[in-house]
Amino acid sequence: MQLNENFKLSAWSLEPDVATFGPSATWSNKDMDPVPPHLRTWTTWNYIAYWVSDATNVTRKQALTAIAVGHTIIATVMVLNGTIGARLHVSFSVLNRSSFGFWFSYFSVVSRAVLAMFWFGIQTYTGSECIYQMLKAVWPSVAHIKNRLPDASHINSVGMMCYFLYWLLQFPLMFVSPQKIRHLFTVKSIIVPSAWLAILIWAMSKAPPQISLSPKHTSLSGSALSWAWLNALNSSLGFYATVAVNIPDFTRYAKNEKAQYVQLLVIPVAFTLVGFAGIAVTSAGEILYGDILWDPLRLIDRWDNRAAAFFASLSFLLSIVGANISANSLSAANDLMVLFPKYINIRRGQVICAIFGGWAMCPWEILAQAPGFLAFMAGYTVVLGPFAGIMYWLVHRCNVDVPAMYNPRGRYRYWNGINWRTVTTLLCSVTPSLPGLVGNINSNIKIGGLANLFSFSWLFGFFSAAGIYWVISILFPARETYMDNASWIVKRGELKPGR
Repeated sequence: MQLNENFKLSAWSLEPDVATFGPSATWSNKDMDPVPPHLRTWTTWNYIAYWVSDATNVTRKQALTAIAVGHTIIATVMVLNGTIGARLHVSFSVLNRSSFGFWFSYFSVVSRAVLAMFWFGIQTYTGSECIYQMLKAVWPSVAHIKNRLPDASHINSVGMMCYFLYWLLQFPLMFVSPQKIRHLFTVKSIIVPSAWLAILIWAMSKAPPQISLSPKHTSLSGSALSWAWLNALNSSLGFYATVAVNIPDFTRYAKNEKAQYVQLLVIPVAFTLVGFAGIAVTSAGEILYGDILWDPLRLIDRWDNRAAAFFASLSFLLSIVGANISANSLSAANDLMVLFPKYINIRRGQVICAIFGGWAMCPWEILAQAPGFLAFMAGYTVVLGPFAGIMYWLVHRCNVDVPAMYNPRGRYRYWNGINWRTVTTLLCSVTPSLPGLVGNINSNIKIGGLANLFSFSWLFGFFSAAGIYWVISILFPARETYMDNASWIVKRGELKPGR
């Protein structure tokens, strides 16, 4: 009888918290509420560790100047959007209701949840390659294990084993709270940069610096070179376009508003230094092995020193684990929690992301036979740029009625829960880049000069959306949403408008 009770939806309801901001448990839960003071544990050093560790991810391949400029721009947006998270201690999934409208905000929430689960699977597959290199270093014959899976599966037996092992390894981290996961980034910020430095020293000792660091001149010139550089800049911006939008998910745990300001310095410095190391090591690898190996795991695969291969792969495994948790599973969890706050909290959301993102999306299938879908997801920056531009600091200047964001009938209902100003802005800022996205997915479709706009789609989307949204809001102000100060007024579980 008890087993049948567990299958009822009501059995999975979260215990309501007395401080819940929503009118009922249907609209909020403890994890979705503003973070109370005793749980605001992230300090300046935690944000430094977070970005130093994230900069040492294994997928770095942009030109150095594009990395420096791109991450300076993205750092500025991070701090702007992160400030309201640090000030109000509320996640992006809730905050965007103030500019999108209560119901239209679900468009950005759902799209970001799908995007996060998709990249969770792709990153998990990359992590499985680290497991493979580690196993091969300890047990070389693993490379010769007979494949028992059909060719149509697009993954062999060893690959599936490594994928499962990596997924299993990171799964327990889904149960770690955001307040405590910061310790993972601290450990990662020590181990992974040390591994990068060791690889850089190895590369410079094997290939003379005067040769490996000599400039590689491109055959492009004129406007073609300019567009190529803009494309590299856009790629640099796009890599953290998602985090630039959902950075409040992390800054909401800041001890104070100033703790997250350090991102303005640490992001461009850390990523530029790691970009230099990546370019130098790749150049050395080209001299040593005759191939351009941007992926460090492909470089490690050429090593004869099994101990070095094992520990280098272990450090990169740690790098991918941290990036997958921070950029993907926690983001998806916040979004899923907002969709179903009565049943999903941070931990349950991460578990759902791990199952659906890790297995239901079959990332090996996508990588093997769905390059168009992969290009579409990578090109989703055409939407993320405008998302970042339509934020709270421009029009509302962080003066937000916090309880009203948890109430579908609050001041942010606009017209039937939809802010038509945001809809108009998205149509104007996203539509011009769509032909370029189509051409990027299918090169057989000729779109002419519109392909150039896609080369800087994030910049175009961000600045056009910010400008259009500001102008429309000035000409047609939603006066009921304007406040002189932020407000948290809640009384006896009933929402009262802020002053």
